[in-house]
Amino acid sequence: MPTPPTPERASGLPRRAVLASMAAALPLAGLPSTACAATPPATSRGAGPLPGGGDLGENVLVFDPATPGIQDKLDEIFRKQEKAQFGTDRHALFFKPGTYDGLNAQLGFYTSIAGLGLSPDDTTINGDVTVDAGWFDGNATQNFWRSAENLALKPVSGTNRWAVAQAAPFRRMHVKGGLNLAPDGDGWASGGYLADCRVDGTVEPRSQQQWYTRDSALGGWQGAVWNMVFSGVEGAPAQSFPDPPFTTLDHTPVSREKPFLYLDGDAYKVFVPEKRTDARGTSWGNGTPRGTSLPLDQFYVAKPDADAATLNAALDQGLHLLLTPGVYHLDRPVEVTRADTVVLGLGYATLIPQNGVTALKVADVDGVRLAGLLLDAGPENSPTLLEVGPEGASAAHAANPTTVQDVFVRVGGAGPGKVTCAIVINSNDTVIDHTWVWRADHGEGVGWDINRADYGVRVNGDGVLATGLFVEHFRKYDVHWRGERGRTVFFQNEKAYDAPNQAAVQDGDTKGFAAYLVDDAVTEHEGWGLGSYCFYNVDPSIRQDHGFAVPEAPGVKLHGLLVVSLGGKGQYEHVVNGTGGPTSGDTTVPSTVVSFP
Repeated sequence: MPTPPTPERASGLPRRAVLASMAAALPLAGLPSTACAATPPATSRGAGPLPGGGDLGENVLVFDPATPGIQDKLDEIFRKQEKAQFGTDRHALFFKPGTYDGLNAQLGFYTSIAGLGLSPDDTTINGDVTVDAGWFDGNATQNFWRSAENLALKPVSGTNRWAVAQAAPFRRMHVKGGLNLAPDGDGWASGGYLADCRVDGTVEPRSQQQWYTRDSALGGWQGAVWNMVFSGVEGAPAQSFPDPPFTTLDHTPVSREKPFLYLDGDAYKVFVPEKRTDARGTSWGNGTPRGTSLPLDQFYVAKPDADAATLNAALDQGLHLLLTPGVYHLDRPVEVTRADTVVLGLGYATLIPQNGVTALKVADVDGVRLAGLLLDAGPENSPTLLEVGPEGASAAHAANPTTVQDVFVRVGGAGPGKVTCAIVINSNDTVIDHTWVWRADHGEGVGWDINRADYGVRVNGDGVLATGLFVEHFRKYDVHWRGERGRTVFFQNEKAYDAPNQAAVQDGDTKGFAAYLVDDAVTEHEGWGLGSYCFYNVDPSIRQDHGFAVPEAPGVKLHGLLVVSLGGKGQYEHVVNGTGGPTSGDTTVPSTVVSFP
């Protein structure tokens, strides 16, 4: 196999320095799933009982091995979604259990592909599920918002290509071969997240600048650029940060896989995996998966014309929510008040708040599952887009935590958007498993005072765990941790490109707001594999005192830290507090700290 590029080859240019005007998605007349009876139109709160179950809508395509023209339909969707970075079409592609020969499913924006078996091996594609970057001249750093789940692949060439950036999870997959995480030609790439997967061959990140792999089994891993993090991964490389930059934990402290849709005979159900402690390896492949199956008639199957009153009425009735692909406009928060409620989005179901409201609120209750959602800030400032637990939440949830999985935030890009703090976690013991919280640096409605957003993620609850935390471009602190006993396994950050000058990012006497701040009052906190990058292209003279700021207390420990100046556009003086050497010049070489203190 080709030799992976050196860090210098992989990082010759900043990640998203070249911007392009993206084509809007065109409407697609798909093949709707007809396995269930049709759902009546959305009903306002108080207008009578809402039905559970229903059809999955025109943006969900369900194939079986006998379906004619599968490749033609896949190609049609890809042509419309390949460049549709800020379009409004959303698509979920499901494959019933069986074997499919000779397919190449190329995935564009807002496209999810998944098998409908209880195990990935129930649905085998003798072919590929491909993400490449021909649409952007071989640059994969904008390959956002697409996913693959619950399939077995036997790649035609022996290696499947998954060249993605943020918000593009590869979950619960079995690759019967190798996996290449870079675009054709080894152009720039900046991802990414892989969990609950088995890759029989070797994973080659090549030009990927950073990557997080959780609870998986790999035949091998070859290569690294800046920050490769593994937890609970059989076959992971040994701990060696910073040379090569592998941060490896034998186990993941707490994990619970994302809920997923599957077929039990002819009946659709949602499988809700159970919590694992000190997890290692996949949750499947050793007998029947452990968890709970929920019949579809326990869900309100929502279509994009459903308003917040309807969604809340369904929740009040005790139904879970299955949000089919599309864009939902909310004039009030969707409020989850019942323990163990599942809110599952398909095909990047997108929630946009109107009139400055919060899109989604969760009460201080056990075991809520939020998964597969894109929260897009509206034009009027919202205090937050996702609030898990009200202010002052105090209940303990360690036995049955709320999980936030593949829940992504966007502020600007598709149009003007504003929020004060994108995600606020007040409930104790919450697990954040893969989120990309992004104040847009390109697209429409972008500018220092246009898509204004000061804070990315604020954690007030105790015992919160983040596995796969991507937070970028906020005007002040990207992450602010106030709760005790917090843990983060993998963090990726870029500071806001568009800060106009040093004064705009001055934090009192400190130059620049830290990307990751732990409050001075905190006595216990731990993090592994944490990286922050700066690219101050408006004023390259801006300096950051540090990327990370934490109290110097015996219970506060950080491992595998780095800061990078992208192309010399801004510099860091230190890595964490006053520790770690400065970045310098335009060499794009990280400054690292192995452990702190």
